[in-house]
Amino acid sequence: MSRKVRARRRRAAWAGIAVLAGLLLAFLVAGGAFDSAIRELTLPLRHEDVIRQQAREKDVDAALIAAVIYSESKFSDQTSSAGARGLMQITPEAAEFIEKQSGGTTFKLSDLSDPELNIRYGTFLLRELLDRYDGDEAAALAAYNAGPGNADKWGGADLTVAAIPFPETRAYVEEVLEKRDEYRHEYATELGYGGIG
Repeated sequence: MSRKVRARRRRAAWAGIAVLAGLLLAFLVAGGAFDSAIRELTLPLRHEDVIRQQAREKDVDAALIAAVIYSESKFSDQTSSAGARGLMQITPEAAEFIEKQSGGTTFKLSDLSDPELNIRYGTFLLRELLDRYDGDEAAALAAYNAGPGNADKWGGADLTVAAIPFPETRAYVEEVLEKRDEYRHEYATELGYGGIG
């Protein structure tokens, strides 16, 4: 077989693959699967049943919980260099505090890898910080990221995002608040907003 024939066949095969890929992409776009896949990559959501349950139980916005999980771990169980663990990046010290406050006695550090327990503890911590800062989400998020001592020094319940002096913490708070709005809009039904958005 000559070189020209092989080259022609190769081009024909690539053209066929391109046509099939184009048809598959058109099918996915028409069926909405493409949008869902993009949303899952750019704004993932998992454990929405636990998030909804904890939001109701602790009176914390479900979209805020999802946004904290997104910013802390992108919904992937991990351990930070500082030892914070799980979806909501709970430190061992915070976990022990929450365990005592909630009356538990059987906590083990490895429990923080359990998504349900991690979300429960993270939401408990968010509720505590929202109460401490009179419902001010910026202050509560700054404290979640940089500790209550810093958030207190920066203005406590009167803290504005622009007044956060740590660039990393300011960027964290901005991201969580932005993602909270996106989760509320994109996953209204899944997070229990009744299809609003």
